[in-house]
Amino acid sequence: FHTCILEPDKLEKFKVVKSTTRNTKAYKHVAGGELWLLQHEVDQIELMREKVLENNANGYLLFKWANSKLKPDIGIILGGDGTFLKCANALADYDIPLLSINIGGNLGFLTQEKDFLFDKSFIEILENEEYIIDLRNRLNCNIFINGKSSEKKIIKNYDALNDFYFKSVEEDISPTNQIEIEIDNEKVNEYKGDGLIISTSTGSTAYSMAAGGPIVHPSIDAMIINPICPMSLASRTIVIPNTSRVIIKPVKQSKGEIKLWRDGSKCMTIKENYYCEINKSKSPCKIIK
Repeated sequence: FHTCILEPDKLEKFKVVKSTTRNTKAYKHVAGGELWLLQHEVDQIELMREKVLENNANGYLLFKWANSKLKPDIGIILGGDGTFLKCANALADYDIPLLSINIGGNLGFLTQEKDFLFDKSFIEILENEEYIIDLRNRLNCNIFINGKSSEKKIIKNYDALNDFYFKSVEEDISPTNQIEIEIDNEKVNEYKGDGLIISTSTGSTAYSMAAGGPIVHPSIDAMIINPICPMSLASRTIVIPNTSRVIIKPVKQSKGEIKLWRDGSKCMTIKENYYCEINKSKSPCKIIK
C-alpha cells in the first residue's frame, strides 16, 4: 500500500491506517516498521483498513478515524511525493504536522529517507518533539459562476500544495487553449498554448520546472505563473508575490472550456461562464524536518 498514517495518543497507541492501493515493496518496509514498534514496547498497534468515504474526481482519499473525537497529533506518510501530496490535501482540515518517508516512491523532494523510520531514535524524536516544522504555503482556488446578479457564487473550492494548472478538456486530440489572466484586477495577458501553471514556491520544482519555469526557494513567498508551450515569444513566466489575487478565465473564442488540475489530479471542467480566483491559502502545510 502507499499510505500509512500513525495516529498517536500521547504516543501510547499508534493507529496504522492503510489505503486500499497495494504495493509489495512498500508493504515489506511497513511490516518491518510494525515489528520495530512492537519491539520498542509501544502499548498497542491497531491495524485497520482505511475506508474510502469519497472517491471523487480528485482521486483523493478522505480518512475516517475509528474514534471521531480523537484528532491525530501527527501524520506519517509512507510513499513518494505523489502519495504525500494526496495525503497533505486530504488531511488539510486536520491542521497537523506531516512526516513523509520515501518508501517505494519515484521522487522524494518532500520526503525523508526510509532509514529514518527504523532509526532507534525515531520514537524518541517524536515523543520529545525534537523536530522542526517547516510551514509551506498552499494555494486556494475558488471557482465562480458569472451570473446576472452582482453577487459572486462559489461552486467549488480547492487547495493545492504544489500547483494548479489548466489544460484542454479534450482527451482524443490536443488542441491549444486560450486563457485570460488578471493579477490584482489588472488584465495581464491572454495565453495561447497547451495550458497554464500557477505554482507555489514548493511546486516550482515540480510541473512548473519541467515546463521551463524557475526554481524558487520554498522560503520565498512567491507565486509562479508559467505558460505551457506558449505560441508567443512574449508569453514568459512571471513570478509575483503570493499575496496577489489571480483571476483565470477561458476565452470564449477558443471553445470556452478548460480543465482544472491540482497537484497532478483532475478537479473539474471550467466552462465558458466560469472563472477561477487563486490566492494564498490561509492554512499552510506543516512538514516535519
